[in-house]
Amino acid sequence: MEEDRNLLIVTNSYPDRDGMYYGGIFVKDQIWYLKRYFKSIYVISPQPWGVNKGLANYEYDNVKVFFPRFFHAPVTYFRKKLGENFFKAALRVIKREKLEFDLIHAHFTWPSGYAGLKLKKVYRVPLVLTTHGLHVTRLNSMKKKHAMETWNSVDAIINVSRKCVELLKELGLPASKLYYVPNGVDLKKFYPIDQFVARETLGVPTNKRVIVSVGNLVEKKGYIYLIQAAKILQELRDDFVVYIVGGGPLYSHLQKEILSLGLKKHVFLVGRKPHDEVALWMNAADVFVLPSLVENFGVVNIEALACGKPVISTYNGGSEEVIISNDYGFLCPPKDPECLAEKILMALNKEWDREKMRKYAEQFSWSKVVHQILGVYNKVLG
Repeated sequence: MEEDRNLLIVTNSYPDRDGMYYGGIFVKDQIWYLKRYFKSIYVISPQPWGVNKGLANYEYDNVKVFFPRFFHAPVTYFRKKLGENFFKAALRVIKREKLEFDLIHAHFTWPSGYAGLKLKKVYRVPLVLTTHGLHVTRLNSMKKKHAMETWNSVDAIINVSRKCVELLKELGLPASKLYYVPNGVDLKKFYPIDQFVARETLGVPTNKRVIVSVGNLVEKKGYIYLIQAAKILQELRDDFVVYIVGGGPLYSHLQKEILSLGLKKHVFLVGRKPHDEVALWMNAADVFVLPSLVENFGVVNIEALACGKPVISTYNGGSEEVIISNDYGFLCPPKDPECLAEKILMALNKEWDREKMRKYAEQFSWSKVVHQILGVYNKVLG
């Protein structure tokens, strides 16, 4: 890759400067390792007015991040206009800042991929798309139409799961433009440290078994089922605590569920934490749990394994491509608190090979993953 080139990233979400907003953290981690190969990287992540109000433009190193605003409302008219308004918001930034770029990389098919395709046509540069999952069966007819148009028109499609590659082949896309490249983990940030030190630093009990989960408090993350699993555990043993790290719209609802089940001494919603602190929480844990209903990849699974922690997750589309053996954790059907409780108990009672988990996670290091991405860039740039 020639280092005098500029890269434009278009993405549905991207973290704030302080790392309190987790959305798109994997995109930022990826850019951290990509930036040395480009003169400049521009990140545009359009946001509806009134959403994620704390997001503000910022710069670091040779990366400039923009969060242009556009009007959106949860009604049919504006849903139909989402892709177009997303594109126009990105275009305004490009024109205002006089941005010049040689390549576009869009993250997520809708609306970023749609906007990226329109920008490709305007500026006549190659477009790479990372899908981060397809879930075609749940798209309405309008989104399916836009998705197929985007997939057929981009220069290359990166998929974070092998399942996505096969699905796109079944939809008729040529194998020559499809690439499997998993999300990565920052091994300099996520690595094993002394559990006692991590707990002392966070104020976590040193005499309890600790279960940790990290994610946004939204329905698809399945936290209601983890809380219900904690109730089952409480009836069997009393020496555990559950910490859920993250914020979101379901905070009050989940807190009420915790209180109604009599779990206020066992389950704690600790809110959003900086990404650097997430590694401390994982190191404080005995077991990491991701109870999601749907995951495109589930990078937090890899982050936990990189800290030498076993993972309990679900067959959610992404986790089963990471937890490929009982050496790394256990899987349950989604929405199954009984299974979650059973597998957590099994994990707490099992002797784990921490070094084996860490070594397994190392294959997902960003330094390795980014070289695969650069290979795709070089192909589309010729």
